[in-house]
Amino acid sequence: MVQTSSFSKSDWQKGYKSLKTEYSYWVDDIEGELPKALQGTLFRNGPGLLDVNGDRYGHPFDGDGMVSSITFTDGKVHFANSFVKTPEFLAEQEAGKILYRGVFGTQRSGGFLQNIFNLKLKNLANTNVIYHGQKLLALWEASRPYRLNPETLETIGIENFDGNLNPGEVFTAHPKFDPITGDMYGFGVDAGPKSTINLYKVDLQGTLTKFANQKVDGFCFLHDFVITPNYAIFAQNPVKFNPLPFILGFKPAATCIDLQPQTPTKLLIFDRTGKLITLETDPCFIFHHANAYETHTDGNTQIILDSICYSDYPKLEAGIDFLDVNFDQVIPGQFCRFEIDVASGKVNKSILQERSCEFPVIHSAYVGQNYRYCYMGAIAKDSGNAPLQAILKLDVQTGEKQIHSFAPRGFVGEPTFIPHPEGTQEDQGWLVVLVFDAECDRTDIVVLDAENITNSPVATIHLKHHIPFGLHGSFTHETWRS
Repeated sequence: MVQTSSFSKSDWQKGYKSLKTEYSYWVDDIEGELPKALQGTLFRNGPGLLDVNGDRYGHPFDGDGMVSSITFTDGKVHFANSFVKTPEFLAEQEAGKILYRGVFGTQRSGGFLQNIFNLKLKNLANTNVIYHGQKLLALWEASRPYRLNPETLETIGIENFDGNLNPGEVFTAHPKFDPITGDMYGFGVDAGPKSTINLYKVDLQGTLTKFANQKVDGFCFLHDFVITPNYAIFAQNPVKFNPLPFILGFKPAATCIDLQPQTPTKLLIFDRTGKLITLETDPCFIFHHANAYETHTDGNTQIILDSICYSDYPKLEAGIDFLDVNFDQVIPGQFCRFEIDVASGKVNKSILQERSCEFPVIHSAYVGQNYRYCYMGAIAKDSGNAPLQAILKLDVQTGEKQIHSFAPRGFVGEPTFIPHPEGTQEDQGWLVVLVFDAECDRTDIVVLDAENITNSPVATIHLKHHIPFGLHGSFTHETWRS
């Protein structure tokens, strides 16, 4: 049977409009009833400003970071948002025009003569936001974090972890938290023909220590990683980077990246002392991992790694309008499993979920542990590709899945799993999803029952405005509102 499109492209495009107003208000339009046990603050980050005076950035990922806080307290909801006030953001606002090139698609106006040898990139602080060590940090993987006030979202400044993260060193937008110790693990990459990977640990007091510094062959495009009790694991995508068009001002940096055909993907497996094991698997491209865990049989260690895999690099083309993308030609992401035998070096790859999906999340207590449930954004139809309009719950042990669709006029991003404070089951809790409602031109905060996401929402919180499609975020039980 031929499936018709689940969406209107013009609806999807509306989700990439700037939100230029900073708000702070108690939400008074709520359908359903918020559970009293749902207490805490959900922070989200993403490109909030996508143009300067109508001059659009060349790609949404080049947009200025905007952090939102969604506070759940005593059945009420408070919303606030604020731009990360970097010096570059303030300079462009004062000038009223684009001053900086972007990694993904933005060039300064005036052709290559205005871009040649102009290699300064602004810290967008637009990819993730986490609360750790009593600090709220906006993250962008090509620079250091920006610290914000968690109550007001006011920008405090660059976070250097008491001088332990130096200028020129970078910190991942995808840290991982050890569920046993509470420590945060991160990394930074100095990419080039030979790349250097730094591994960091940040304890509960916010003290950063570097526990590995390793050179690896080839250009490292590393966006995410996973941890287990004994390992930190990366997938080194088989790509090459030709810097000349970027240096000479003809292209943004990300458009100079190409997949190397028939070249294996490398799995970089660090133990907790920093020792590296490198294995190879089938060629693929990975942005995000779901989880990994270890099994031990007769002294033999096997690592199970679950990731969203693409058969090719989702190539960006210079000068092509991202909003005119043809989804029928976009490579789908599929949920895959890698079974890694550490001793023999054998890696077996299989597909657990073929439906195009992204942004996988799990219960935070199961990070690095044997787990059962993963939640992710997915397309509303069974095959092909489209914007994410549904939430998919996958039982990785049985293959059973649940779908909650917001099609045809709802569009989703990364869900957040919030465990029930008295829960005894892995999936006992709530799934909170930001849904752009194209019909009403606003964003809804939708709370689903994580045990059965096919049920009607527990609550739908209608904001007064939209939030541009975002990237990542995190939840803390701390609240700064009452």
